[in-house]
Amino acid sequence: MAKTKPIIEIVNVVASAVLDQKLDLYEIQKKFPDVEYNPDQFPGAVFRLRVPKTATLLFSTGKMVCTGSKSAVMANKAVKIVVQKLRKEKIKIKKEAVVTIQNIVSSINLGGKIHLEKTARTLPRSMYEPEQFPGVIHRMVDPKTVILLFASGKLVCTGAKTEEDVYRSVNNLHSLLEELDLMLYD
Repeated sequence: MAKTKPIIEIVNVVASAVLDQKLDLYEIQKKFPDVEYNPDQFPGAVFRLRVPKTATLLFSTGKMVCTGSKSAVMANKAVKIVVQKLRKEKIKIKKEAVVTIQNIVSSINLGGKIHLEKTARTLPRSMYEPEQFPGVIHRMVDPKTVILLFASGKLVCTGAKTEEDVYRSVNNLHSLLEELDLMLYD
């Protein structure tokens, strides 16, 4: 029986989207003064939304990258809103954007401390170089994620493609840490 239950918070979902057409970023910038576009600095335009609070990068190829959302549903919604706003300003968008979740980053609190040296020696596919980075880097195989473990019992999970992958990775790792007696509770 687990001594604690991990508290998991999704902090960023990165989604890519494809419009299957070219975009005129200068025209978009003219019609949306808040859109940042400086091609000498970066080849994409930054389209920020207040609700949901996200930033969507638009590229002339018709590709988009949405960051800052807290769920896959919110990322899809943000891309849809950007496309609606473009259409409303008479920017021709032929099809709906095809959205793919690329990465989900989450922050986790296990509610107890972790013995890092012992963890790095015990868990396969783990790396610990305290002079270079203060945490254990653990690569999970299924689902394919990377989890950073810190002595405080805080974790960062990255590389997940679904929210289910986040929960599965974290719960599997937490069970393993407890089973191998790598957790320290006050």
